[in-house]
Amino acid sequence: MGALDGITILDLTRVLAGPFCTMTLGDLGAEVIKVEGSHNKDDTREWGPPFVGGESAYYLSANRNKRAITLNLKSAKGKEIVKQLVRDADVVVQNFKTGTLDKLGLGYDVLKEINPQIILASITGFGSNGPYKDDAGYDYIIQAMGGLMSITGGDSSGPLKVGVAIADVLTGLYTTIGILAALHERNHSGRGQCIDISLFDSQISALVNVASNYLITGVVPKRLGNQHPNIVPYQVFPTADQEMVVAVGNDAQFRKFTHIIGLAELADDDKFSTNARRVEHKDELVNRIAAALKKRPAREWTTLFKEAGVPNGPINDMKALFEDPQVHARQMVVEMAHPTAETIRLIGSPLKLSRTPVEIQRHPPLYGEHTDQVLKKLGYSAEDIRSMREKQDI
Repeated sequence: MGALDGITILDLTRVLAGPFCTMTLGDLGAEVIKVEGSHNKDDTREWGPPFVGGESAYYLSANRNKRAITLNLKSAKGKEIVKQLVRDADVVVQNFKTGTLDKLGLGYDVLKEINPQIILASITGFGSNGPYKDDAGYDYIIQAMGGLMSITGGDSSGPLKVGVAIADVLTGLYTTIGILAALHERNHSGRGQCIDISLFDSQISALVNVASNYLITGVVPKRLGNQHPNIVPYQVFPTADQEMVVAVGNDAQFRKFTHIIGLAELADDDKFSTNARRVEHKDELVNRIAAALKKRPAREWTTLFKEAGVPNGPINDMKALFEDPQVHARQMVVEMAHPTAETIRLIGSPLKLSRTPVEIQRHPPLYGEHTDQVLKKLGYSAEDIRSMREKQDI
């Protein structure tokens, strides 16, 4: 049994933030029913190449451990089926634009009349209130408006986005946390509630120390490239053959580091003896370190730093990453059967629970793969289902 065994999630989401949230809940043992429109699939099914077995790699990344059905949410029958599913569900997760669920006649006031314990988690670009509440929210836009791009990149590159849709991923995780908190509270009150999560809020929250630096000082942070605003040395350095990252987090590590690279005198120099002083004299220090590290290849430095307990690491591309023995030891790649692709490889779960471990039991479902199965469980006959297809209700 998974940690969330017995919890049922009605998943009315598409693209990434919502599906990533519901996949995480499914990994933890929840029963997830993914609802897609009878005339419009989850957009990510078409986001490729690459494709395998007719499915995009993008879609496969966020939709395992779910059953998939199709419903026409604009038809009376489609709405009736949603309401039937809500009766036995614990959580509904949706990421339509603000107000859309209410316009469909499926807002929280309607759902809680059907099931007073239902938890409705709504994911939008900017939240349910404020001047931007009706605007669509895409990760790229959120990274720009939410401050992240202003601190990513360097002087020569200009502002850059992160290489993955990080605002979507963070929002999916925040939504998961909110759902788990609401489920826990419901154990005491017996009542459901609404959860209002936005990509914009989530991105701002993830600015952590950089935002705090600004709020405390009023100084607008600059793009630092691969450097850190509060720690030195904590960045990318070139070596004799390739670049690597060194992350010296305290004065004791700095002393070890300087001895290894042949600059032991730096640890006793008043300009560099504490992290605060190193930040003040960053340019001089970084130049001296860079010159020293160019004398040996990265692998030699990595071995020496690891032996001394100085944090460092290579800059892996995807090939190097997924050949890393730590990835295999932590089971961060899983292989599973798939009905059209035979076998697919997916990223494993980072959640390691000792008594109720994550299990990846269901392949990312084909479009509408479980429609008949779910409807029959609700009491519909094969003839009923055939008739609903003809009427385009499903």
